[in-house]
Amino acid sequence: MKLLEDRINVDGRILGDDILKVDSFLTHQVDFSLMKAIGERLADVYREKGITKVVTIEASGIAPALYAAESLGVPMIFAKKAKNVTMNEELLTTDVFSFTKQVTSTVSISKKFLSSDDSVLIVDDFLANGQAALGLLRLIEQAGAKAVGVGIVIEKSFQTGRQLLINKGLQLTSLARIGAFENGQIVFAPADDAAFDK
Repeated sequence: MKLLEDRINVDGRILGDDILKVDSFLTHQVDFSLMKAIGERLADVYREKGITKVVTIEASGIAPALYAAESLGVPMIFAKKAKNVTMNEELLTTDVFSFTKQVTSTVSISKKFLSSDDSVLIVDDFLANGQAALGLLRLIEQAGAKAVGVGIVIEKSFQTGRQLLINKGLQLTSLARIGAFENGQIVFAPADDAAFDK
């Protein structure tokens, strides 16, 4: 998705060998028009797949997931990283390791929001080692629902997440794929959504 790649080139900052900071439009401050375009692109890719729910994990995946759900006309659910007093019904839970934060969180979704009738699109902001997407897949499987695909805003293709998801038989669509960081520059790999360029 050229619009996204251009924004990454302008506002993305490389930290160390494997971190991309995009807090000016995705992970802290949110550019709603860009997130809407991203959500609509992901919806276009999966529109004919019978999606009934879009699932993400808090927090930075919420904006693109919400716009994908809006475009598909289905509910968006986000897995919560902390249980609060209002979450008193039965929960689907799993542990997820965050590559960026280097912490493991227990994430939960209420059982009342996912069932065996659901076909689910997973949406997330980053794909690095694939642990967030795999955690969401575990929650979906606990509900007896079916994961139809995974939509990612930015993938770091030099890490292991892509192969882990493909090995699970999931359709993966990454709108910006980073092949490498070389000499302080971002090198993009071909994005999965090229057939959907408008």
